[in-house]
Parts: sequence; C-alpha cells; structure tokens
Amino acid sequence: MSTTSRIDRRFAALKAAGRPALIPFMTAGDPDPALTVPALHALVSAGADLIELGMPFSDPMADGPVIQQANERAIAKGVGLKHVLDSVRSFRAQDGDTPLVLMGYLNPIEQYGREAFVADAATAGADALLVVDCPIDESAELGGLLAPQGLKQIHLVAPTTSMVRQQRIAAAAQGFLYYVSFKGITGAARLEAGPVRQVVEGLKRLTSVPVCVGFGVRDADSAGALGAFADGVVIGSALVEQMAGATDAADLGQRIAGFLGPIRAALERVPLAA
Repeated sequence: MSTTSRIDRRFAALKAAGRPALIPFMTAGDPDPALTVPALHALVSAGADLIELGMPFSDPMADGPVIQQANERAIAKGVGLKHVLDSVRSFRAQDGDTPLVLMGYLNPIEQYGREAFVADAATAGADALLVVDCPIDESAELGGLLAPQGLKQIHLVAPTTSMVRQQRIAAAAQGFLYYVSFKGITGAARLEAGPVRQVVEGLKRLTSVPVCVGFGVRDADSAGALGAFADGVVIGSALVEQMAGATDAADLGQRIAGFLGPIRAALERVPLAA
C-alpha cells in the first residue's frame, strides 16, 4: 500500500498550484438515492478538490436545519451505510483520484460494527472518516482500526477548543485539520474572517497538515475571504440547499455547477497562504 494517500497527493498538488482546496459536502441519498453517484461526479466536474460525503443519521447534533432535513429525506428513502459504501464503490469505478471523506456520527457505525465498517469503507475506496461525536479523547480505538486500512481520521477544532487541546489535536492530525469557524451548528449565516484567520494561523504553527475551514461558508465572497489564509474551504449547508428538490441528474448537475462555479473561481483568484 502506498504511504502517500489521495488526500496527501491532492493537497501537495494544490500547494504546487498555489490555491486552496474546494471541499463541498453533500448528504448521501439526498435529494434522491439514485442521484448520489451522479452528484459526486457533478461536484468534481464543478471543481471539487475533495468531497465530504455525509452518512445519514437521525440525530445529527452538529448540523443545522438544512442538513438535518437532508438526513431525514435520505433516511425516509431507506438510505443507510450500505448505500453510502455502494456509492463510494461506484464513484471509484470512474474516479480514482478525488479524495472522499465520510462524515457522520458513531451510532450508525456502531450498529454496522466498527471493524466491519472500516474494512468495508477502505475496500469501497474511501480515504478518511470524520466522526463528529468521536473527540480526540475517545478516538484511539477508531484510529487504531483506520490506520492499518490506510484510512485517515480527520479531527475537528472549534473556537471553544483550549490551547492545550488544540496542541493535542494538532499533534494527532492526519490528512487535514478541520477548523469550525464559529460556535454553533452548520448553516448559520454569520462569518467573521478576522478572528478565524488568527486561529487558523495559530493551528498552522502547530501542525504540518493542511488546515481547512468550514461552517458559515455560503458564497464566493465568504469562500474567498477564508481561502486567503486557509488551505481549504468546506461548504455544506448552502450547497445542500441548492441541491434539494433536483428532479434528475441533469437538473442536479446544473444546480451544482451554477452554485460551485463562482466559488471555485473565487478560490482560484486567491493565492494560497504560506
């Protein structure tokens, strides 16, 4: 197995190109299970550098109403981890380069079986897991399962994270470090780049992995403001909102391209911070 992951290779290429990563988030199975794989390909076509694929869960405590509703729609249509992994496998049949991060919560993974899920995720072609309710203090067991399979464990840092804890998380960081740009749930419509920049620059001094920012990114202006200093920008709720209600793959592709196009263009205009 190569010691260099898809995530590492992608960020190295982005650094060489001198621009931050565009990392869109979508919920598997929404707006329709048949559209999950077409949506993944559409995200890549629209400029995604990495993709976060949400694993539907009935109580996504860190997510706001938009993603909560996306979870509910997907679950109502029978979407679970099998669909997530089948979708990753199908995507990988045509795209062997774009990194995929599976993002979700512990409960469905526990029900599936930790060891079985990690093994199946690796076989399907996932690159990393971001488990929202598995903080650094409780991550050793999961991390011990991921590493032998070549999967990375993405860690979160929040504005409320103490400096001691930031140092601990930064030391354990793999793939990239995800900084939550403000206190609260996903999708809130407020973002002040100045305070975020201070924290991100501090995190960069603590770790050698890229530092990416999510929560509160809604458009090209907010993405560009963050891209001036972050290694990547994650955009979720605003994109999920645009995708909701798409009737077919063509409609969905148009919605994704129309929304992400200006954001990708904004990030290409921003030189990657040192």
